[in-house]
Amino acid sequence: MPLAAYLPVIDNRRFDDLVAEARTRIPRYTPEWTDYNPGDAGFALVELFAWMTELLTYRLGQVPELNYLKFLELIGIELEPARPAQIVFLFPVQTGFTDSTVLVPTRTQVAAPPDAGAPIVFETQRPLTALKAVMDAVQVYDGFNFIDVSVDNTETGPGFQPFGPLANADAALLLGFSSDLPFPAGAELSLAIWPATDRGVPPPIPCGGGASAMFAPAQLVWEFWAGSEWRPLKLLFDDTLAFTRPGFVRLKLPGKGEIVTAKLGAITDKLRAWLRARLVASAYEAPPVLALVRANAVPAMAAQTVLDEVLGGSDGTPNQVFALSSIPVLDGTLQLQVDEGTGFVTWTEADDFAGAGPNDLVYLLDPTTGQIRFGDGVNHGHIPVANLSAPASSIVARSYQFGGGARTNIEAGTPLTLMTGIVGIDAGKIANPLAAYGGRDEETLAAAKQRAPQALKSHDRAVTAEDFELLAKEAGPIRRAVALPLVHPDFPGTEVPGVVTVIVVPDVASPTPMPSPGLLRAVCAYLDARRLITTELYVIAPTYVPVAITLDVLAQADADVSVVKQAVEDAITGFLDPRSGGSDGLGWPFGGTIYFVDILRAALVTDVIRVADLVITLNGTDAPNCTDVPIPTGALLSVQSVDANVTIDPAAIGNAA
Repeated sequence: MPLAAYLPVIDNRRFDDLVAEARTRIPRYTPEWTDYNPGDAGFALVELFAWMTELLTYRLGQVPELNYLKFLELIGIELEPARPAQIVFLFPVQTGFTDSTVLVPTRTQVAAPPDAGAPIVFETQRPLTALKAVMDAVQVYDGFNFIDVSVDNTETGPGFQPFGPLANADAALLLGFSSDLPFPAGAELSLAIWPATDRGVPPPIPCGGGASAMFAPAQLVWEFWAGSEWRPLKLLFDDTLAFTRPGFVRLKLPGKGEIVTAKLGAITDKLRAWLRARLVASAYEAPPVLALVRANAVPAMAAQTVLDEVLGGSDGTPNQVFALSSIPVLDGTLQLQVDEGTGFVTWTEADDFAGAGPNDLVYLLDPTTGQIRFGDGVNHGHIPVANLSAPASSIVARSYQFGGGARTNIEAGTPLTLMTGIVGIDAGKIANPLAAYGGRDEETLAAAKQRAPQALKSHDRAVTAEDFELLAKEAGPIRRAVALPLVHPDFPGTEVPGVVTVIVVPDVASPTPMPSPGLLRAVCAYLDARRLITTELYVIAPTYVPVAITLDVLAQADADVSVVKQAVEDAITGFLDPRSGGSDGLGWPFGGTIYFVDILRAALVTDVIRVADLVITLNGTDAPNCTDVPIPTGALLSVQSVDANVTIDPAAIGNAA
């Protein structure tokens, strides 16, 4: 959004306010003046001075902030637009459907229940062939035995090891599909893979200078049961790195009649079609643990697509502005075409008009307001020629997507509605097994001001620790980041020359925000392109140290004990929060010591007289009374509990009596 929209109002008094204020002072300073009518010569002077004062206060009040905002515009600082959430949907096929597959097109829209704002609509990002066959059996072959893990393959399950506890070569994960129809021949099967949530902190992501993150620690092959042997399946896509990160596996199913249903391994209740992922070579540091495997899965984004929106026609004047009907516009999605009389031609979006000549077909887009600005035909881009044959329809947005915001981060298991009916899809059972992630609101002006000095200093290059922290926030929905020079995640406590470790906290509403492996990779790739070539860089998730606070509080005689208890507990919990805690409200400092006096100060809410006792428990160990409690370098706090025992101060009762 343009920063000019945030020009502040220092003194909001206007002409009428100033006249009214002067009129109220007349009886006090000049009681002999009794005619307040506009026709009076003295009152005319009051109105004249009120008019001049309004102009003066307005201009003077805007000067400091205007200078600052204009400086931000000068160095190219604009507010970061809102970003849409990402999600995975499952599309089941109706039980009574007579075909073995259903095609779910790209941009199929699914809506979540509306909140206080507009409806939350998601669009699928690629086509999906949904199979009627249901994946209702999962078993693991560890090289010696078959283990039925079907009950563990649930959203609330403990997770399972897809290749057993050793993950040796020839171990396999078997997926069984049951159906009343023949298994579809030549169709594409889309599987979603999620690592177990109880694995804790995601592993450090090395960037460029360290070990490459693009190589899987094991080699897998996919096969199907042909009746007497396992035969190879064609793998179309796999971004899971051998089941070590969330992603998708897409397989090309074999021809008609090649898959033979059977009873295999530990699951023999009925005939099923079986597929398996077999380990050919294994070099896992630790055997993978999966939380969930699901079929008929497709990625989606909290965005809607607009096609062929007519914006108007050019009149041939410089600096024309047109507006899109739907906002905010997602970055890079607008395809704009202009017909200058010879047919529609695609124009290119530019960051600015600097260096654009009079014949360059470029335009500027403000994604927040949806405004499209064309050049002046001199040194700042081409002016669209007026098209007399289409005076009101020569400028068309062929396609663009809009949406985004933190509100699009819906919870797992949210009730969903299919916006357009698809024959064969069981619309009532469309599901999102895990919560959406990555949605973010537009950057605030305060955040942009904080970012500006660092942006001017770094020049899009990561050299100092501050540079790494700033650029990490630009790479994705990151709330906080801290760079630790000479710190290697594999060698804690040892200074390693040339190494920088960046800890990132995602912008999600959680008491312990944890970045996904995908977000870590995104930050890693962004920083890798901007680091010095000799820097070995790692991007890691934060470490949370559990803390519990117990305190005895004495309150005023007329205080509501339950209200005071809740207020004290909320104040301390908020003070220790990793996103908005700390003395500055920007989040608890990484590795920040818990100062005893700060906890006491946080507990002194309304109606609290004093704190009689306070116990800080860190990692299960009570700290000595009245002492500060250090936490490990780079760590944050996870508040396990705050228990305030509130009683009325006997002295306060006596005073009240």
